[in-house]
Amino acid sequence: MSPTPRSPIRRILRLLALLLLAWVVLSCLAVIVLRFVPPWTSAMMMERRTEALVHGEEDFHFRHRWVPWDRISPNVGIAMVAGEDQKFPYHHGFDVDAIQDAIDAADEGKRLRGASTISQQVAKNLFLWNGRSFVRKGLEAWFTVLIEAFWPKQRILEVYMNIVELGDGVYGVGAASEAFFHTTPDRLGMAQAARLAAVLPNPRRFHADAPSAYVQRRAEWIARQAAQLGGPAYLTRPAPVSGRVR
Repeated sequence: MSPTPRSPIRRILRLLALLLLAWVVLSCLAVIVLRFVPPWTSAMMMERRTEALVHGEEDFHFRHRWVPWDRISPNVGIAMVAGEDQKFPYHHGFDVDAIQDAIDAADEGKRLRGASTISQQVAKNLFLWNGRSFVRKGLEAWFTVLIEAFWPKQRILEVYMNIVELGDGVYGVGAASEAFFHTTPDRLGMAQAARLAAVLPNPRRFHADAPSAYVQRRAEWIARQAAQLGGPAYLTRPAPVSGRVR
């Protein structure tokens, strides 16, 4: 007797299962490799360069230079954490309290606030695209889980400081320190580091080298927060027993 042929639906389901498995394996492999290999670019960098090319932005100048952790001033890391994600050393990729606060604010009709952690921002900037679709948010969550699973916190922050946009076409602290302060990233003081962190809500509108009154106020707030957290030592302290940071 000849074997019963598989139905088209079963073949399609089998193909989809194989594609899903391949996606899981490849995404895990990519994250594992990037734990050790500096990413030479990111999805957001490629998107911005493509956008400038398509729109014919002749004055657009792309700048990016990878700088290893030990050649970046400790002021930069604590400034980024103080301004963007103060529970970064202790959460596992998602700040549940911040998410709940954002949901509550939205329910009350207040302005929608971001609740993305540094880990989520690394996932988005490195692998994904701009947008608010459920598909993109789902992929962001997936890559965030992988990054937290395979990378130590120091590596997450190191990659973040090297790929985050700090000015139009200026990516990472290496390029930003040269473009805005004419120095190397290991020589950045707290005031300069805080100004870099202060532009992150909108780095194409705000400028670290010519700060507006808002950027200056935010930079001063970030510097105070960094000091209250304990300075760079905060990033290496053991987690509190409760698992919460006050």
